[in-house]
Amino acid sequence: MKKIADILTFELEAAFEKAGYDKQYAKVTLSNRPDLCEYQCNGAMAAAKAYKKAPIMIANDVVEVLKESACIEQVEAVNPGFINIILDGEFVASYLGKMSEQEKLGVEEPTKQKTIIVDYGGANVAKPLHVGHLRSAVIGESVKRIGKYVGHKMIGDVHLGDWGYQMGLVITELKKRKPELPYFDDQFEGEYPEESPFTITELEEIYPTASAYAKEHEDYKEEALQATFLLQNGHRGYTAIWKHIMNVSVADLKKNYGALNVEFDLWKGEADAQPYIPEMVEYMKKEGYAHIDQGALVVDVKEENDTKEIPPCMILKSDGAALYDTTDLATLIEREKLYHPDEVIYLADKRQELHFVQVFRCAKKTKIINENMELKFIGFGTMNGKDGKPYKTRDGGVMRLESLINDINEEMYKKIAENRTMSEEEARKTAQMVALSAMKYGDLSNQAAKDYVFDVERFISFEGNTGPYNLYTIVRIKSILAKYAESGKDAAKCKMKKPQTQSEKALMLEVTKFNNVIETAFEELAPHKICAYIYDLSNAFNRFYHETKILSEENEDRKAGFIALLLITKRALEACIDMLGFEAPERM
Repeated sequence: MKKIADILTFELEAAFEKAGYDKQYAKVTLSNRPDLCEYQCNGAMAAAKAYKKAPIMIANDVVEVLKESACIEQVEAVNPGFINIILDGEFVASYLGKMSEQEKLGVEEPTKQKTIIVDYGGANVAKPLHVGHLRSAVIGESVKRIGKYVGHKMIGDVHLGDWGYQMGLVITELKKRKPELPYFDDQFEGEYPEESPFTITELEEIYPTASAYAKEHEDYKEEALQATFLLQNGHRGYTAIWKHIMNVSVADLKKNYGALNVEFDLWKGEADAQPYIPEMVEYMKKEGYAHIDQGALVVDVKEENDTKEIPPCMILKSDGAALYDTTDLATLIEREKLYHPDEVIYLADKRQELHFVQVFRCAKKTKIINENMELKFIGFGTMNGKDGKPYKTRDGGVMRLESLINDINEEMYKKIAENRTMSEEEARKTAQMVALSAMKYGDLSNQAAKDYVFDVERFISFEGNTGPYNLYTIVRIKSILAKYAESGKDAAKCKMKKPQTQSEKALMLEVTKFNNVIETAFEELAPHKICAYIYDLSNAFNRFYHETKILSEENEDRKAGFIALLLITKRALEACIDMLGFEAPERM
């Protein structure tokens, strides 16, 4: 379905040509002065130079032709040459009527469906999720959902950190504590126990203990590095321990990601890339892409137009060990082979940008992937506390993500429980839904690349630009529609009517922006644009609600028009919050 700006542009192209000017100047955009008009065209300003005429004269010529337009109620030329447009109310109502008939409210299917892998999550299986994992999870999930809504095949991959030094540390610490286990007996030839030798709680304590000890004891560190080497070279006992780590950790990760309503299609990790590394290394050597530099195997990725130094991409260290660069490149080979993606999007801390520049350039230069595959990086900023430093617990420690979720759930429950009409069970369930909106919206409403302050008090508020405020708007609409249904009338049969008031038209115009917002949010990989739209739409509805007697309207035809408008507003809002990864309760 064409966007209104495109429809108007088509109208103005004809008007420009009829007035004797080139149609290239006819582009129409949303007004940046909504107090003056709804849409605008600034083309007369650019045309002035080509035609050696004052822009206001060109604008007046075009406006004279446009007065015949059926979709425009008012159009005027304004100094020095702006063309200001106000839409016809009947046209807006008709447009919304057509939108409501479409499953995706006017969002067009792409001309070519892409297969897009979104690499987000990046959890280390040796330790629990902490608040630093929140941004990757919620932004990546939203990008995946937006892409799916737009019509692409989206594949979310958690890409676990499951194969490095951290595994060697866990194995070494376990050996220190329980040397009698069969995994450490090289003579053992039987079946290893199915039950894990540690719980998730124990695993969460083992890794930081081992990590801290290794920093102080070189011999322990060397033992951990040797354990890592043996694991990566197929040591039978260590492989069995690794499987236990994976089973215990992944079950816990799925629980915690589930609490965030984050779902991955693939639970792959660094380990899955390992079989591809030897062949990749040999290929890069053979084809002359890789060379030895100070003992390490590297690929030069610096380009002539670089304004800052881009170091070589390191494939193998001097001791032959693989690095993150190696694993990420091998993962691309695996993805190419298994899924043939048109695009791969990576979510990571913005401080890792250089790493991805090196990997992307290396992948393209060495031709290990399809030349048409697009590689994109979304670097996100830091989630900070009110002190401007990375978010911590009250005693200054790293906060587990599970603890943060539980804390916000509890705070929201206290608010919800004030509504004594709810049962305990309903209050708990509602609190979880609203708390999730508070947390996700609080993060996603910020541009990904920017640092932001995670302010629990502000995020859980039912006022202002917050998740709960927007959910309350949806709940309010649901309540009105439910009452309309209780009166024995069918909302689905209601037809959109020409707006009679400014607040009604403003709400209608806000709804019409839906397709443009969603498509732009996908093109720019920018969930915050959907958040901004939700807030604008909620505000427009609430102004309309406070100024309009919806259910007490005596004119049944007018009332039906209101209900049709509420239905499409609700659909737009619900589609948006689903793309952000949360939903609205029935009441609050």
